[in-house]
Amino acid sequence: MPVVTIQIVVSLAIIQRHFEGVTRQMTEGVVNEVNLVLKEIDRAGSLAAAKARVRQIAAPLTMQIELPSDWSSAQDDRDTFDLSGRIVIETLRAGVPGLKAVHLSTENDDVEILVETSRGPASVSVSRRRVSASNPHQLLVWMVLTSFLMTIISYVFLRNQLRPIKKLAEAAEAFGKGRSVPYRPRGALEVRAAGAAFLDMRARIERQIEQRTLMLSGVSHDLRTPLTRLKLSLALMPEDTEVKDALRDVADMERLVDEFLSFARGDAMEEPVSADPVALVTRVVENAQRAGRAVSLIVEGRGDALLRPDAVVRAVENLVGNAFRFGKRVEVSVSVTERSVRICVEDDGPGIPEDRRDEALRPFTRLDAARNPNKGGGVGLGLSIAADIARSHGGTLSLTESQRLGGLKAELILAR
Repeated sequence: MPVVTIQIVVSLAIIQRHFEGVTRQMTEGVVNEVNLVLKEIDRAGSLAAAKARVRQIAAPLTMQIELPSDWSSAQDDRDTFDLSGRIVIETLRAGVPGLKAVHLSTENDDVEILVETSRGPASVSVSRRRVSASNPHQLLVWMVLTSFLMTIISYVFLRNQLRPIKKLAEAAEAFGKGRSVPYRPRGALEVRAAGAAFLDMRARIERQIEQRTLMLSGVSHDLRTPLTRLKLSLALMPEDTEVKDALRDVADMERLVDEFLSFARGDAMEEPVSADPVALVTRVVENAQRAGRAVSLIVEGRGDALLRPDAVVRAVENLVGNAFRFGKRVEVSVSVTERSVRICVEDDGPGIPEDRRDEALRPFTRLDAARNPNKGGGVGLGLSIAADIARSHGGTLSLTESQRLGGLKAELILAR
């Protein structure tokens, strides 16, 4: 559009200037002929002689001369959009003495010149083609057709160039959500270079994820085996206070190991599938209700989404667990829209100060120094795990104040 606009503006400016000059030159030729007619009229000895002389020169000059003439209007007359008519009138007035009016808006497309002579008023009519060039219809038509054709060619070319960029963006967005879609570099040289760099980066990240998964599997096995043997040994000992304390310590160690492994593992080991988010959240709420906790569920809209079910359940369980750790009543709401899944967990606890909410999302962060992870408290990973799961689904986790319960409101947004 900018190119077409510039072309039209420049063309119109050049055409206007060119045709103004041509119109002025052509009108000056007519001015000389009109002045010749006026001189012949002045030389004639009488009105009859003037009429006879006018009839002799009118045909060779391709003019229609009326002497004397009955003027119907002594004012200039031209159409509003007749741009060259302005130049015609200005040139005639500057070159023809005694000119009274110029009529351009005539039925037969002639120029009628009203002039005062020594033998009375006279009317001189000439064809409009003699004073101004015809409109450049062919030039304008060719310009419009060429612009339209070049616009189509440019659109097709740019569309072919933008399609590989769009494919690259879709592949990068899908990989950011944990999905690996097929992609082959295409398009311009720079786009192919960017696509190849993306494929190398994706391959390196996938290898690192695979290596981390294998390492975590080994760590999980190596840690759980001695803990299991230790728990079994303690269970075979005579029950006393020290044994009970040791068993609680082993249970705390297992819980801490599970949380560390859950944070490190994330959701890399799970493939996204089409699932019902309402059913997943309902399962978490029902489990909490069976445990005797006061939790309610609000559902707005239904529909499947491409999710990692176990990861979403883990994130909601962490949010509900954090809510019950500091509150007594929890409300969970699920809203499924066309583009996202919104899961809100609200509680009636003390909440988190606004200036420390970003800090609460960092791993291993415990805002309350009195919280002891060895006595039922967390290790500062629940919100971090939920935030990582939200990001892997193309969403976010935000912390605000609950307007209904007065505590903390954790809003988990997942892209559909």
